[in-house]
Amino acid sequence: MDRGRSTDLRKHQTNSPDWSALIPVLPAEGPRRAALRAELCRLIETRVLLPGQKLPPSRELAQRLALARGAVVAAYEQLAADGYVETRIGAGTYVAARVPEGAVPRGAEGAAAPGPPPPAPGKLGSGTADETTLRALRGLFREALTRPPAGFLHYGDPLGEVALRREIAAYLRATRGIRAEVDQVMITAGTQSALSIIARALLPPESRIWVEDPCYPQAVALFRSLGLGVVPVPVDRDGLDPATGIAAAPRAEAVYLTPSHQFPLGMTLSMPRRLALLDWARGCGAWIIEDDYDSEFRFTGPPLAALHGIDRAGRVIYLGTFSKALAPGLRLGYAVLPPEVVDAVRRMRDLTDRYPNPLIEAVLARFLAEGHYAAHLRRARKRCRMARDALVEGLAAAPLGVTVPEQGLHLVALAPAGAQDGDLQRRAQARGLATRRLSEMFIAAPARQGLVIGFSGFAPAEIGAAARRAAAMIAASEARG
Repeated sequence: MDRGRSTDLRKHQTNSPDWSALIPVLPAEGPRRAALRAELCRLIETRVLLPGQKLPPSRELAQRLALARGAVVAAYEQLAADGYVETRIGAGTYVAARVPEGAVPRGAEGAAAPGPPPPAPGKLGSGTADETTLRALRGLFREALTRPPAGFLHYGDPLGEVALRREIAAYLRATRGIRAEVDQVMITAGTQSALSIIARALLPPESRIWVEDPCYPQAVALFRSLGLGVVPVPVDRDGLDPATGIAAAPRAEAVYLTPSHQFPLGMTLSMPRRLALLDWARGCGAWIIEDDYDSEFRFTGPPLAALHGIDRAGRVIYLGTFSKALAPGLRLGYAVLPPEVVDAVRRMRDLTDRYPNPLIEAVLARFLAEGHYAAHLRRARKRCRMARDALVEGLAAAPLGVTVPEQGLHLVALAPAGAQDGDLQRRAQARGLATRRLSEMFIAAPARQGLVIGFSGFAPAEIGAAARRAAAMIAASEARG
């Protein structure tokens, strides 16, 4: 047997759990040995039993089916003669690596379930992990599986494992100016999970919440699904204007915003407005939910201070995520909670998904503690800046208003006068560039037409080529139009 074939067979050297789902169903009377062979053929032909999978020992199968062992042995021998199974001396009987031609429906043998296509360049939310980062994570996951954390075999704390919370608190203190105790940090399954838990814990139905206009659409949909009154507050070059929010809903219970890098337009909330927002929240007892989703990716100048870092009244709830900085598939984010709401949020977390995944938490705790995360961010910032520049250069031929962002992982390309971003999106997509329509992110303010394009997770050459193709098509269409 060649090496590749041997490797394939070793993949299925153990039986499925108890074999209960695969035991053939035989008639109570009649030629049951023939029925056994026919049923095993059916299981193989329909790929319920896969090539290389081990069949149960003849003695065990005979006991379960109340057959003479000789009948099972005879059925196995006939299957082997027909090429359906292979007998390995001292090891057992296995489904043949190659089933006789015609036995398996055309296209089924060797076919794997189709996976999702890779994301097209420009898709928002692509992770930034490179091979060096993945190699470090693989090693840490192997060690964690070899010696799983204590919490892996027991129900854990709804706030998450202390080791990771401690590392996050230290990281935020050093990089974002946030001073918080470990008991104020909650590990979440990303920002959307954090918003859901916090809103349900602190904002009863019909509470009013200011949101930026335009805004992250998933947040608006979530708030509305919980019965909250969404109050859109337009943004300008200085971000959300508290005076406009006060005029619309002076006693609102909360505000949700992205002050470091407004999503999607990209401006930063100015210091006067930060102070005004904090004054308003302190005066009426409102909560400020600060989504700091991509603060690690600032390409010019030092990182901006978090709103939480200048809050002296304990009104800011800070949200961060590893989805943008590492990979969305980790499903890990975090929230920093004011001490007075920790118990209420903990209880709500316990009613939802109980607690985070301790295995992943243990890996991320070591990833931060051993310096892998800081090294990853240095590499990722460089790659993302290069991808951003390639995207901007590739779009240059199109009549789009492109502002080069100093922070973040996406840019906005405003449409020329009279153009609709739906048309621009279709043209870009036809040339392999993924985009989101800017207009669909507005709530009540007059919608601006444009494209929101991500550049994280793509090689500069890849995203640059897609941008050039899209720009050429957009330019040609506008010239004709």
